[in-house]
Amino acid sequence: MPHKLDINLVANILGVTQTTLRRWDANGVLSARRDHSTSHRYYFDNDIEDFLSTNFKYLNNVAINWAFSKDDPTSVTLSRFYCQDSSIFKARLTKLETELLTDPKLRESFSLVTSLVGEIGNNSFDHNIGNWPGVPGIFFGYSIPERKIVLADRGQGVLATLRNVRSSLSNDKDALIVAFTEVISGRSLEARGNGLKYVKKVITEYAMNLSFQSGKDEAIINRGFIVEEVKNNLRGCFVVLDYKNL
Repeated sequence: MPHKLDINLVANILGVTQTTLRRWDANGVLSARRDHSTSHRYYFDNDIEDFLSTNFKYLNNVAINWAFSKDDPTSVTLSRFYCQDSSIFKARLTKLETELLTDPKLRESFSLVTSLVGEIGNNSFDHNIGNWPGVPGIFFGYSIPERKIVLADRGQGVLATLRNVRSSLSNDKDALIVAFTEVISGRSLEARGNGLKYVKKVITEYAMNLSFQSGKDEAIINRGFIVEEVKNNLRGCFVVLDYKNL
């Protein structure tokens, strides 16, 4: 059942002013509903979720706020994007695959996108199982028109995960380099992050773009691979995949 959201809450969610929302309403960008008794504007949560699914800039902002927030992620405004466990994530990954198949240009390469997202999302669940610092789960959203996908978790992060098998690691940058370039172990119980080598290989081979932040560093992968420091320190991981070159 849809949940009603007032204009002030929606402005906070999207990071815009109420004036902007009123202008969008007038221009048909994001239409508001009206309370006939008061004439006040309001929205349903699925109105906002539909808007976010076609406007990646604002979806990305919501994902960032989710990743850095300490609030309960089960907010109704995030219900479409919050995957509490791996079974929900896999179901939504299947939905993504179905939507990708509607694009004739991706007929030969849709599986690459879903395999990358699967590796990244499964890493979040596999490496934090039983050890989530806070509320478990991941943020998973995408814009089919813009060919961009965002995933985030509030987990331990790459450094803390890899220190279980590589205690000498001392910073986020080195941890990201190891995660994307070295095979840690072939044993199933220690194959932490090994799927990220596959992610890097596919991204570079098919000229896609990936940014992967963990801690205070971010790996940027396209035809090359660099790791650089960012302003905000994130305990978990934040990932944006751009597959418009496929």
